[in-house]
Amino acid sequence: MTDAPARTWLFVPGDRPERFDKALDAGADAVIVDLEDAVAPAAKDAARGHLLAWLSAARPVYVRINAADSAWFDADLALCRHPGVAGIVLPKAGQAGDVQAVADAGAQAILPLVESALGLWNVAALCGAPKVERLIFGAIDFCADTGIRETHENLLPARSQLVLASRALRIGAPVDGVTVTLDDDAAVRRDATRARDLGFGAKLCIHPKQVAAVHAAFVPAAAELAWAARVQAAFKAASGAAVAVDGKMVDRPVLLLARQMLDEAARRGAVNP
Repeated sequence: MTDAPARTWLFVPGDRPERFDKALDAGADAVIVDLEDAVAPAAKDAARGHLLAWLSAARPVYVRINAADSAWFDADLALCRHPGVAGIVLPKAGQAGDVQAVADAGAQAILPLVESALGLWNVAALCGAPKVERLIFGAIDFCADTGIRETHENLLPARSQLVLASRALRIGAPVDGVTVTLDDDAAVRRDATRARDLGFGAKLCIHPKQVAAVHAAFVPAAAELAWAARVQAAFKAASGAAVAVDGKMVDRPVLLLARQMLDEAARRGAVNP
């Protein structure tokens, strides 16, 4: 773990308390105990009880509560002030008022899940709401709400809008949604790399086995770092003037991109294999 923003967010079902500690040991940057989609309606109250009995300030986690229009929302809000809750993931976030209610309940940080047309329409208001740390894109629910077929190309506009709004409102880079494939590291890494290339800063994981592939995707590759080092060296040798590197013109904006890659690798303390 470093002080760099979390890039892997691992879900663990709230009604499986025997998995809570295992999730913490899986190597993810952040753990989300899920009280929403992973828990059947009849088990919601029991799951909340399991979580309350386990929570500790010594091992803070994020909690995905139930949506603002659900029957469990008010009871879930009681978790917001618990010292073991680092932040709240708010599903079906559609308007700033939903976020305000969670902030008023004492949440330290809030990650609204944008998974509807309404949420995307109001994305700037969500970014500017109190305590919002970063957005999460719920692609599957978004497609169910809008009727858009879930392909990389079809969801490019929605993903780009989240990235731009997050940057414009000066919150953290958004978190991309899950890859449902459990036994295909290449697919997980491909999806995570596409998310990174679009400007996302992290990705949700639904199983510990996905963590390593996502981590690898969000660290610049060795070839990228070698290029960045050449750019930095050439720009320094040219005393800040535009210069050619690998047959391409390099000026200050390109230098900034190179420095971002080097800084990210330094923060992570690792170079991608």
